[in-house]
Amino acid sequence: MLIHFLLPPEVTGGQLRITGITGIAVFLVSLGTTYFFVQRFVQERVDLIHRTMHEVRGGRAAAGKAGSDALRAVDAQVSEWVDEKRSEISELRERERFRREFIGNLAHELRTPIFSIQGYILTLLEGGLEDPKVNRNFLQRASNGTDRMIRIVEDLDLITQLESGVIGIAAKRMDLKKLVDEMIDDLRIRAAERQVALRNGIEEELLVKADRDRLAQVFSNLFNNAIHYGHTGGSCTVRAFDIGDQVLVEVADDGPGIAAEHLPRLFERFYRVGKSRARNEGGSGLGLAIVKHIVEGHGGTISVKSVEGQGTTFDLMLPKAR
Repeated sequence: MLIHFLLPPEVTGGQLRITGITGIAVFLVSLGTTYFFVQRFVQERVDLIHRTMHEVRGGRAAAGKAGSDALRAVDAQVSEWVDEKRSEISELRERERFRREFIGNLAHELRTPIFSIQGYILTLLEGGLEDPKVNRNFLQRASNGTDRMIRIVEDLDLITQLESGVIGIAAKRMDLKKLVDEMIDDLRIRAAERQVALRNGIEEELLVKADRDRLAQVFSNLFNNAIHYGHTGGSCTVRAFDIGDQVLVEVADDGPGIAAEHLPRLFERFYRVGKSRARNEGGSGLGLAIVKHIVEGHGGTISVKSVEGQGTTFDLMLPKAR
C-alpha cells in the first residue's frame, strides 16, 4: 500500500492503524469546522441581505409616505395661495367697480347744480340781468345750486375724515331723550311746512355713551329724510329700548316706504331710490352713508326695514352709559 510504502520500516502495523484513524479524525474535525464556519458565513450574509431588503423596503415606504405628505402640503399651499390671489383679484375688481360707480355718481350729482347755475347765468348775461323780475330770482337759484355743491363737497369731506379717523368719536355720557327733544325743536318749522309731525317717544331720561354732535347729525339726517319724503299729515317717531349694555333706538315714519330691492344698498354713497326725482330735489345723496359711519364709529350698528306704502324704520344700536 502507498501509506505503508512511504512509512519507515520500523513502523509496525498497529502503529499504522492508529495513525490512519488519527488522520481520519483530524480530517473529519477539520471538515466539520470548515462546514460550520462556511454555514455561519453564508447565514450571516443571508441575514444581511434580508435586513438590507427590509430596510430598503421600509425606507421606500417612508420616503413614499414623506413624498406623499410633501405633495399634499405643497398642494395645500398652492390651493391656499390660489384662494388668496382669487380673493385679492375679487377685491380689486370690487374696488374698481366701486371707483367707477363713485366717480359716475359724483359726476351725476354735480352735473345738476352746475348745469342749473350755468343756465341761470347765461340767461342773465343774455339780457335777464336788466330785468328786475328775472335777475334777483335767477341769482337766488344760482346761489342755491352753489350751496348744494358745497353741501356735497362738505359731506364727502366728512365721510373721508370719518373713514380715515381724522374725526374721532368723543363719546361721553349723555341723555338721549334730551338730544331728541332738541333736534325736533330745531326742525319744527321745516316739519310744519311739510305738515309732518316729529314725535319723541322716549318718555324718561336714557343715558347713552355717544358723541353728542355726531349723534345730532344722525337724527338730523333721519328726520330730514322723513320730512322730505313723507306724505302730508305724516309722522316720524323716535323710540328707545334698554337691552342690557346697549340701547336700541327706532326712528320710524309712516311715509311711502322703500321697495325691498333697494334696502341692501340704501347706505351706499349717492345711492338713490328714485334717482332723477331725488337729485332734482337737492339732497347730497350722502346722508345715510354719513349716518352709517357715525353709528359704526360709536361701535354700534344700523339697519333698516321697510314696506312699500307702510313706512320705514331705522334701528340703531348704541352703547349704554354705565
